[in-house]
Amino acid sequence: MRDITAKSVKLNRDLDRYVEKSLEEDRPVKIGWGQAGDERPKEGEIGVITHLPEGVRVLCLGALGECAGAINRGGTFTLRGSASSMLGAFHVAGRTLVEKDAGDKVGYRMAGGDITVQGSVGDEAGAGMTGGTIIVRGHTGSKLGAGMAEGTVVVMGSVGSEPGIEMSGGRLIVSGSCPPPGQGVSMRSIGNDEISEFAHLLEPLGLSLNEDALVLEASKDLASPDDLPEAFVAEGFERVSLAPSNEDRLSNHSPLDHYTLILPTGADSGGILFPVPWLVQCDTASEWKGRMSDEQPALVRSAPRATDLLLIGREGLADSISVVGQCAGIVLDLSDFPGLNDAEIEALLVSLYSRMSESSLVLLRGDVDRVEHLFRLIVELDLDGAIVDGASPSGSRLAAALPKIGLASRAMGLADHGKYVMIEIDEAPSAEDMLIAVAAGCPVVVAPPSEEDVDGYLTWIEGNLRGWMRELGIDGLERIGRRNLRATDYDTAAISGLRLVGYDRPLPMWLELR
Repeated sequence: MRDITAKSVKLNRDLDRYVEKSLEEDRPVKIGWGQAGDERPKEGEIGVITHLPEGVRVLCLGALGECAGAINRGGTFTLRGSASSMLGAFHVAGRTLVEKDAGDKVGYRMAGGDITVQGSVGDEAGAGMTGGTIIVRGHTGSKLGAGMAEGTVVVMGSVGSEPGIEMSGGRLIVSGSCPPPGQGVSMRSIGNDEISEFAHLLEPLGLSLNEDALVLEASKDLASPDDLPEAFVAEGFERVSLAPSNEDRLSNHSPLDHYTLILPTGADSGGILFPVPWLVQCDTASEWKGRMSDEQPALVRSAPRATDLLLIGREGLADSISVVGQCAGIVLDLSDFPGLNDAEIEALLVSLYSRMSESSLVLLRGDVDRVEHLFRLIVELDLDGAIVDGASPSGSRLAAALPKIGLASRAMGLADHGKYVMIEIDEAPSAEDMLIAVAAGCPVVVAPPSEEDVDGYLTWIEGNLRGWMRELGIDGLERIGRRNLRATDYDTAAISGLRLVGYDRPLPMWLELR
């Protein structure tokens, strides 16, 4: 763990201990001062002072890094200093005040509350916001309010290029100079009622709007919203078959080990134990009952059990803080957070896993078409692994995804670093699907449950898995590999790199490349 990450995690954990006491005593939590009142400013901490609950007041001295004060749920955060990008990102309620400057994406995708920056801010302030108010006393960079749907941004200084680009609602109020807005954005003079509307927010800051201020809004002739293509799996593992090892078929009384243990990086204990190599994807598994379903881990969006992983996207980000300490780990869905750089992703993760035990797993979920970027993040941020979604907008073939995942994993040395890769498919897996994935280097399959009874399906799949293991001559899942896989037709062999059924050696096309 990097020094700045370790410092950030410690700061969040210390803060959480003080929050309850500060509420009882009705006093603010002060960060950046010693017990004698001497100044000890913070420097560069990321993902800190986040998820503040209602009523909490925090005063911090220093220059903070990315995602400071993010996901405020009703507290008051005052920063006597500056902040990097994504100050107050995903703000839900409460107030955030920064006395100096802030970086890009102030109030990124905020939904409510107030953010005030006494200095200037960078690009994309208020980008994607759906509610709340941002006040900037100084200037802003380009793309102010980009893609905003609701809410208001008030800028007392000048703004950069392309203000309001792709906005569909809300208001941008500019008291300083403002370039002509782009297509789909209209500009008008401010009304007297709007000047009065914001007086109660601006007067305590010694500010006021005048009749020269401009208001930018989405024009009535908006273009139709983007209709993103739906990703899907066009073909599963139907054309990949399993072949026995050189060993004989195992007898019926031979012991089998079909369990899979996923451990945190560098740990010898903890982690998650899978009775069958399937992470069941569903909204919640809290109501499952039965011998198998009680033990089988799930990837859920709410109410996680102690054995579950919590999938976190934009919608569940604020509420996740109340349950992240109760589950086995988290999976941050990168596809739900487009446009974030590495530092911003790391800061968002820090805000979450600093509230979890050290034995918890932390993974990223991403698309197979961007698997190289996904694996690079896993290594550089020292996370435990990745879930690769096998679907793609053009319709993927899972047989083609296997070598893509394998080559990228080898290039980044994931196995050497103790990282895990799981593959996500779009329907309940068969025992053959699980074994194919394990043989290809993905120890666990992520997939939704069947429409049948979950416990009944798991019981059936366990027996089917054991039967296949005896047939293949393997007494443990770690003994299956690519040598046990065959392509059933020439086309599948060509795209997967697997040997064609009936061939004892690679196809001629591969021999020529050696």
